[in-house]
Amino acid sequence: MGYPGQRPVIPPQSHRDDRETLVSEHKHKGKTCRQSAAVFNVVNSIIGSGIIGLPYSMKQAGFPLGILLLFWVSYVTDFSLILLIKGAALSGTDTYQSLVNRTFGFPGYLLLSVLQFLYPFIAMISYNIITGDTLSKVFQRIPGVDPENLLIGRHLIIVLSTVVFTLPLSLYRDIAKLGKISLISTVLTTLILGIVVARGVSLGPHIPKTEDAWIFAKPNAVQAVGVMSFGDLFENYCRNDDLVTFGRFCYGVTVILTYPIECFVTREVIANVFFGGNLSSVCHIIVTVVIITVATLVSLLIDCLGIVLELNGVLCAAPLIFIIPSACYLKLSEEPRTHSDKIMSCVMLPIGAVVMAVGFVMAVTSPQDCSHGQEMFYCSPDNFSLTNISISHLQLTTQLSILNDSEIQVIQPGKSQLVLLWSHTVQHTSP
Repeated sequence: MGYPGQRPVIPPQSHRDDRETLVSEHKHKGKTCRQSAAVFNVVNSIIGSGIIGLPYSMKQAGFPLGILLLFWVSYVTDFSLILLIKGAALSGTDTYQSLVNRTFGFPGYLLLSVLQFLYPFIAMISYNIITGDTLSKVFQRIPGVDPENLLIGRHLIIVLSTVVFTLPLSLYRDIAKLGKISLISTVLTTLILGIVVARGVSLGPHIPKTEDAWIFAKPNAVQAVGVMSFGDLFENYCRNDDLVTFGRFCYGVTVILTYPIECFVTREVIANVFFGGNLSSVCHIIVTVVIITVATLVSLLIDCLGIVLELNGVLCAAPLIFIIPSACYLKLSEEPRTHSDKIMSCVMLPIGAVVMAVGFVMAVTSPQDCSHGQEMFYCSPDNFSLTNISISHLQLTTQLSILNDSEIQVIQPGKSQLVLLWSHTVQHTSP
């Protein structure tokens, strides 16, 4: 700006170009950062702590069939996303909710909203339970800490982790701000997998083989489809294993860092249904606090959520993945019945209904046993340690000498016989 009577000062062309370049680079950098955050959030929500529960599904279904089901569920999930994209293009919508609303009206939209709310909300409850159970075992390993101390009890851990970590993180309005948190969670998940592999190599030869470990299929295969996203693998390890204790700590942190993403989904559903998609600052805080408070209270009252999670899988996940996308596409598409997408949709829809019905009946009539907090037989205090103590032939002979001579015939201990021999010793020496 010049003096009166002067012509305005025009910045040189080079300066203007530099400024435009800086602004353009800033916008491009911001867009790249948001895309990176979105990638980490998606990876965290898909992989997250759920990958730790896959062995449980394999056990329920049978290992060979479990592997096939895992690939099949992955393919069906990918195909469902394709159907949603095609359905959105046919209906002129850009969200799952608006697609169902355009296709089936308000009743369909309301049903979808209920399913979309319940699925992550129950996941939040399970995350709280896992956090309390896992971190309580970690704190019990601190030297000089009484395992019965209330300060390291699961209830207090759930409350403190909620107030200190999950609630503040869940109060963010922009999910992109959780990108760095999701990156940390993904790195910790990688560490956990490394620990599991290491213990699989070191403990595998010493653990007795299960008779039906390689059976192709088991009766609980349908339940395995519904529960392929939960389970605590660390329940199989001893509490005195220092490496696994570190893995438990990483697992607890990972679950805490995954929790806010589930809260974002539940809050978004409430905002869309009751507030037209927009929440004021005050309503944002109130809705978030109410959701987290209810989830925390439920998790404090329940310590074994197996049947609830199974019902969540078969009653919420199955419709969201199998039934609703297929139904929307079949109603909107004008392709001939012989079209590959229509054939696949006609197959997926009844399969989803069967998974819902059979899974619900099996979950109610044959609930899985809750082994919550129980040590495996090879972790007994009277047993030997497979992780922190090296067993010698002399130690084994000394322990076996307390058996009656009439009960000992031939002792040729080998690595594969250690567990069985020692278990036999415990049975005969226990009071």
